[in-house]
Amino acid sequence: MKRRSSLASLALVGLCAVLGAAISAGCEKEPAPANPAGAAAKPTDEPAGKPLRVALVPKGTTHEFWKSIHAGGVKAAKEAGNVELTFRGPEREDDREQQVSLVQNLVSSKYDAIVLAPLDDKALVGPVKDATAAGIPVVIIDSGLQAEAGKDFVTFVATDNYKGGQLAAQRMIKSLGGDAAKGRVLMLRYQEGSASTAQREQGFADEIVKAKGITFIDPKRYAGATRATAQEAAENLLASNTDLQGVYCPNESSTFGMLLALRSRTLAGKITFVGFDSSEGLVQAMSAGEIDGLVVQNPMRMGYLGVKTALDHLRGTKAEKSIDTGCALVTKDNMSTPEMKELLAPDFKKYLGE
Repeated sequence: MKRRSSLASLALVGLCAVLGAAISAGCEKEPAPANPAGAAAKPTDEPAGKPLRVALVPKGTTHEFWKSIHAGGVKAAKEAGNVELTFRGPEREDDREQQVSLVQNLVSSKYDAIVLAPLDDKALVGPVKDATAAGIPVVIIDSGLQAEAGKDFVTFVATDNYKGGQLAAQRMIKSLGGDAAKGRVLMLRYQEGSASTAQREQGFADEIVKAKGITFIDPKRYAGATRATAQEAAENLLASNTDLQGVYCPNESSTFGMLLALRSRTLAGKITFVGFDSSEGLVQAMSAGEIDGLVVQNPMRMGYLGVKTALDHLRGTKAEKSIDTGCALVTKDNMSTPEMKELLAPDFKKYLGE
């Protein structure tokens, strides 16, 4: 009897062990609930030594602004260590479908985090929410999204674009006579759906009308995504709006296109011209007196903080809902200062090896 009792006891212990292992295995396979803004702690789920994969998705890849964004992201990834940074975006800044598809592919590929400059504040809402639901945190940079920070995405890292538009208008008013400013001022818009430039346009519009002697002209014409489309739009506007004293454009490509149009009509340097963003050609034009002022951002800082904030979030650090990366007005008088030189010509080659 004792022998049978012992065997029965051993069998019971073995059965309990098997059932316990089965229950444990079943619990491990049960998916964890998704947290807001993709808040699942990724690093604890990764094998030791496996790099975190972060995708940095710009609006486009050709302009120097995006190269500076890329360089800032590379800097943040190198400082963090064990990070694999992917920089991928549409070639043209009007290809919404390509950017949507790209984000969807990144979600399917199970990247650890996505840093995104949305081409359209509505079209990218769905893909961003899908990423968050899949436990992939998204940091929005440069241009806003019609979604909720802290819930649908982690945070918004960008310039205060409305303030940038105000700075441009204040420069225009000062150059046209300050309190006694007068004249006709034309604005060429950038592209529908671009939240960042829409805010720059609104900031300029709200500020310029404070000068009672200025007639503000806003035909609601858009430059489009390239310098070529911007030049064409600018040529049409200049042909139909004569006797102008000032012109404003809200980004690099629209500013450059307008510059080319002004040159073609021998108006460069004769009309007060305030633009946004910088490139080598625009800096040279300001030196030559063809551009009165440029409102510039800090794209390297934006890319750096975008990637750094995403990595901090993966490691459990909570971010503010918005992070202002700053902007400044550069003129011919201050463009040679060290601070402005760094903003006008960021050293992205140092990090990209170009």
